[in-house]
Formats: sequence, C-alpha cells, structure tokens
Amino acid sequence: MTMRGPMAMAFATVVAVGLAGCGTASAPSPPTGVDQLVIPTPSPDPDDFVAGVDNTWLPLPAGRTWTYEVVDAGGAHRMRVRVADGPEVDGVATTARVTTEAGADTTDWFAQDDEGNVWWFGREGEWQAGTDGARAGLAMPRSPRVGDGFRTAYQPGVVEDVATVTAVDESVTVPAGSYDGVVVARVTSALESGARDTYWARGVGLVEEDGTGRTVRLTGVSG
Repeated sequence: MTMRGPMAMAFATVVAVGLAGCGTASAPSPPTGVDQLVIPTPSPDPDDFVAGVDNTWLPLPAGRTWTYEVVDAGGAHRMRVRVADGPEVDGVATTARVTTEAGADTTDWFAQDDEGNVWWFGREGEWQAGTDGARAGLAMPRSPRVGDGFRTAYQPGVVEDVATVTAVDESVTVPAGSYDGVVVARVTSALESGARDTYWARGVGLVEEDGTGRTVRLTGVSG
C-alpha cells in the first residue's frame, strides 16, 4: 500500500514498542519490522483501505462465529465472537467484531489496509479513532516476524498495550483442534501485572490466550 501524508512510515506486530506517557501524544513506533507505517496512525487515508478484513491471522469474514472456553477467577464459562457490519470511523469503513461474554457485548472496529495490515479503530462506548485525540493502532500485520512489536492504539492519558511477536512456528492444541505454524504475540501493559500470550492460527484467528488468572481456548468455528 502507498501510505499518503502523515500515515507514511513504520510497523511492528500485534502491539507497540513503546508505552505512551499520560497526557502527551506518543511518538511513532520505530521501524522494527512493519515497514513504511506510522503506528499509531495520526490521519488514515480512506483510499489506503479495502472493504472487509481477510488477513490470514485475523480474518473477519461476514457470518463467521468463534466460540471459546474461558477459565478465570469466576470459573469456566463460554465466550462467543461474531463478525458484523461496522460504522465509518475516522473516515474509514470498518468491520465489527462483537464479543459476548457473561451476558455483555463488547464491539471493536477494524479495517484492513491495501497491504493486508489490520488496524484497530476503536471500541464502542469507550473510544474511537479520530475522536478526542485517539488514533488507530495496529491489530495484526500482514506478515508477522519474530521481534516485531507495535502499539495497538493511542488514547490520550491512557497507557497503551504493547504486543511483541515471540514465535511464528508454534504448535497448539485446543478443543477445536490442533494447529501448526501458529503466531504468538505477547501483550503487555503498564497497567496490568504480568503479560498475556495470544496464539493466532492461519485462516482461523485467535485460538488461545493465556494470561494471569485467565485462559481462553477455541472450542469451535462456524460460518
């Protein structure tokens, strides 16, 4: 993709290589792997984005549903994730990912650029890119590489999550099946104790997440 204007410069992985300080704009992530992208992007050009999200590690096809088993301090329960139409955010048409857990819905908005990188444009009721200084961050690069890292978003006054790719050839077995060539990204935040490891299978998306006091494992995919 040809990035235009201020959106042109450096990527990294499912999260960022630096934490934002409170109250000031964060500097772009250094170019550690995601080339020619600025993360978080200050002003996305709608012409740099495509309809839908078909990134092999974070696919969001219409009608797809994932079910997960979650084990946390409250015990074991189910979580459901589905794809829906999203609104236009910061001038870009998005795809929604709706997560239902414990009777509550959480809706996140994503868009894919024409190089295949997926950007996170906000969360309904919490923040959205282009509003109150918030900026879209990287959700998943087209081709993750070990050592890549990136910010997933920027919100003034909020400490950002940082993701770093730690493996691209992991093998994982969950109730839904066994997967090889899995991408692993470690997500950290200064506001959380410890980190969580996320596991992404080709053509499927998230298959497992392990963090302090919480484990998420894929049990099925439909649609």
